[in-house]
Amino acid sequence: MAKKKPNLILFGIDSLRRDHMSLYGYRRLTTPHIDRFAAGGAVFENHFSPHIPTTPGYASMLTGRDCFGTDVVALRHRGELGEGAVTLAEILRGAGYATACVGFTGNVAARGFDRYLDYEGWRKDETGRCPKADNLNRVTLPLLEELAAGDKPFFLFLRHMDPHTPYLPPPPFDRLFYGGDEKDPRNRSLEPVLAFEPFAEFFRGWFPEGVTDSAYIDAQYDGAVAYLDAAVQALLNRAEALGLGDDTLIVITSDHGETLYEHECYYDHHGLYESNLVTPLIIRFPGRVPEGVRYAQYTFAKDIVPTVLDLLEVDAGAAFDGLSLAALFKGEKLPAREEFYITECTWMRKHGWRTPKWKLIVALEPDFHGKPPVELYDLENDPQELTNVAELYPDTVELLKKRMEEHIAAREAETGRKNPMYTNTDWHGLGTGPFASSREAYEALRLRYAR
Repeated sequence: MAKKKPNLILFGIDSLRRDHMSLYGYRRLTTPHIDRFAAGGAVFENHFSPHIPTTPGYASMLTGRDCFGTDVVALRHRGELGEGAVTLAEILRGAGYATACVGFTGNVAARGFDRYLDYEGWRKDETGRCPKADNLNRVTLPLLEELAAGDKPFFLFLRHMDPHTPYLPPPPFDRLFYGGDEKDPRNRSLEPVLAFEPFAEFFRGWFPEGVTDSAYIDAQYDGAVAYLDAAVQALLNRAEALGLGDDTLIVITSDHGETLYEHECYYDHHGLYESNLVTPLIIRFPGRVPEGVRYAQYTFAKDIVPTVLDLLEVDAGAAFDGLSLAALFKGEKLPAREEFYITECTWMRKHGWRTPKWKLIVALEPDFHGKPPVELYDLENDPQELTNVAELYPDTVELLKKRMEEHIAAREAETGRKNPMYTNTDWHGLGTGPFASSREAYEALRLRYAR
């Protein structure tokens, strides 16, 4: 009997910031289990999700295509994937894999799974906390045992909802990184957060009553990362106990990062800032991926599918915009890709161009934060993106705009379709309301909340 093909477990962890993981040097020990796991594989230090938020992020991650290939740029995307885009689940199912996902129903990139399981990822329990990762494990552990006992290789995709809002990890993670008085009336740091009307009711719905300290909310996010880390380890332990360790490719990544008490985009993942674009990527596969290596090359969500298929030795029968990172494992080099296009349609419709030195952000519509239509950040000297220098360097702005526009024109020619940032005018889902067009609807929303 021929040996079964290797399995694949892909952890898609929603809203996980790379710079809040101890694996990447964060000052708090948030990911001790993932740190140990990663020591047996490869860590990518400059991995990006250029098309945010969730819907386009996962679309790129699971098709190997950029936004021109997926035709997906909006959180509230309507319609299907772009013509020619094939999902990883469809490819692997065609290659004889059993395919299953947990917590991923309804996403445009969720095509091709044999089974779709869900779990409670939002609601508070009787203690006022959200044990999302435990809820996922409760569904996943029996499924993992079933897949392991089957006669087919399997692809299991797990969409973790920690550390996505609400950041309400159960004890002891809720106090793990905070020892102060979160209800100190002298602390007024949360006042601007709760004064921002578009999100104020949402925040009041999950912030613990009486909290005044933004550092407490930030610490809840870190606690949610640590809670997630422990839950991931429980799944890895079960996989090892089931004898899957040597024959399973395991990938850990995220669809995008998160903004905390930053950029006036509080506790969400909108804004084309580094906190949202940089994501983790860990790949472990004994015998096929070297152990304890770290790569500094720029890598992208679109690289995951071709890499996985290369490592599993599965012929895709499809084209990808990403590259297989398996070349690095053989000591080969990848082409330089340090300049790239970035997009967002969450609560803003913006795109831009990022280089190692500069970040250009251009608004295609006004946003209700009232941010300037053009932003330019010097990433080398201002890595936190605190100072917009667009007016100081107009020539740089024009140069980066030119590079961005050349890239857009080239990709439009290659794909035969218009940039979806220009065609998806109902990106916010308001076009079906009492307004004549989505632009009018969004403008009304912006003006309503203008400060």
